[in-house]
Amino acid sequence: MYDRILVPTDGSDPAAAATDHALTVADRFDATVHALYVVDVDGIAHEAPGLGLDALRDALRTEGKAATDAVVERAEDRGVDVRESVVDGVAEDAIVDYADAEGIDLIVMGTHGRRGLDRYLVGSVTERVVRRTEVPTLVVRGGWD
Repeated sequence: MYDRILVPTDGSDPAAAATDHALTVADRFDATVHALYVVDVDGIAHEAPGLGLDALRDALRTEGKAATDAVVERAEDRGVDVRESVVDGVAEDAIVDYADAEGIDLIVMGTHGRRGLDRYLVGSVTERVVRRTEVPTLVVRGGWD
């Protein structure tokens, strides 16, 4: 049923909770987990205006490698096949595009569980992916901010 499972990660607690679920499903179906980190410079450039875009991109790539390495380590500990990718782009676009290009059967994503004004202002990458993809998506709540 599931051969390729995508886990977009940002290294957060909700992403770790999603990884747990993805690895359980992958173990059950002998599937490969794809750990994906999106370097979304446009999405956070306003938070670090003094940092040059190249330095910001490099810092995010380093953060992304650490986040995907954590998924790889957990997958290998459980004997689950895993691939990792760090890509540039707008988070929700890159996730949907990756799922389509790789023939992903299931996306497992964490959510921070924001509500009210915070959710309205910050938005939700997870929500935007769910609205745009045709791939079944399991949303895992990882706690409240």
